Order: sequence, then structure tokens, then C-alpha cells
Amino acid sequence: MANDFETSALDLVKASLGYKSNVRDDLLNKIIAGVKNELIDEKGIKLDEENTTHLMFVVDLSVFRYENKGAGAMSRNLEYRLRNLIIKYGGGSDE
Repeated sequence: MANDFETSALDLVKASLGYKSNVRDDLLNKIIAGVKNELIDEKGIKLDEENTTHLMFVVDLSVFRYENKGAGAMSRNLEYRLRNLIIKYGGGSDE
């Protein structure tokens, strides 16, 4: 079951893509979950589900993944934002 973060992300992804029906919700939810897992597990970012910057990055990266079918180079804007998230909220040692 989706939490508020994922529900908000889905609504915003659909709005960005111009979708009003729920026909693609299953696919979009999987993409959103995949992006969240990648940020947490692979990039070591401590996502704060109350942080709108984190929400909007998940939304924007999910839209990119959907539109590009997982292929293609990430835009400079997304790369820059990802690097900033890694620097500010990234993993590393928990000292």
C-alpha cells in the first residue's frame, strides 16, 4: 500500500505527463518505487519524505525514466540535482 509520499509522487508524475486516468498507475508506481529504491539503496541518499525537494526529484526522475524507457543520458539538470542530494543527504559513514 502506498504512503503519502508515493501517492503524492504518483499524482505529480501523472500531472507532469498530462494523464488523468489510472490506466498507467501500476507502471508509474513501479517506476516511482524503483527510483526511491535506487536513491536509497544505490546512491545512499537518506530520503526525507516530508522534504518537497526530495519529492520533486523522485517525480522528475520518474517522469524522465518513463519518457525515456530507462534509456538515454540523464539531463544536466537531473544530474546536478542528484549530485546535490548525494552531497547533502548522501550516505557514507554514519558517524
